[in-house]
Parts: sequence; C-alpha cells; structure tokens
Amino acid sequence: MYRGMIVDDAMIMRMRLREILDKEFNIVAEAANGQEAIGLYAEQQPDFLTLDISMPQLNGIDALKALLEKHPDARVVIVSAVGQKQIVFEALGLGAKDFIIKPFEAERVLKSIRRLFA
Repeated sequence: MYRGMIVDDAMIMRMRLREILDKEFNIVAEAANGQEAIGLYAEQQPDFLTLDISMPQLNGIDALKALLEKHPDARVVIVSAVGQKQIVFEALGLGAKDFIIKPFEAERVLKSIRRLFA
C-alpha cells in the first residue's frame, strides 16, 4: 500500500483528505505548514504528498521547491483554493504532478493519486 502525507494549514481539509485517501492509501503524516512538511517528508519518506499553496511560515510553492531540491523523485499533488493560472503553471513547471482546485470531489482526488502510480 502506498504511503502518503497531507500538507494543509486547515485541519478540516487535512481531515477531509485523510477521509478520502485512507480508503486506498496509508496516510503516514500530516503537516500544517511547508516548513513542517519538509521535516516530516525526510523523516517519513512517503510515496506521495498533497500540498496546499496558502500556508503560514512557508507557502506551498516554496515548500515544493525545497522538497524537490532535496527529493527530486517526490510525487507532489497540489490541492489548493488558489487556482490562478500563473500559480497552477508555476507549480506544474516546478515539478508538481497535478493541481486540484478546492473545493474538490473525492473521486478527483483519488484519480489524481492513482495516476501517480499508473
């Protein structure tokens, strides 16, 4: 079973994503900001992570850059309410595998994560 990590500053979003992903994946860690995510990723080494953009301390774009610099094979799916084209293109250009805009459908999230391993 693939191991995942959820990164979002909103606890309700982390809970909702866990509820969706727990059916098919083993969620091994949750982080509330990008700085926490970098440390937990190194510690837990999940197979994938979902990453919000707007977070305190270290936003998702900067966290994505730092994660991929240290772990170039990281599979990152952005899940964010920030859906501006410029941000979407930047995240995908940096190496995110997909960009899901909140609010999201459960099946959209599952399809995106499944595609990481297809």
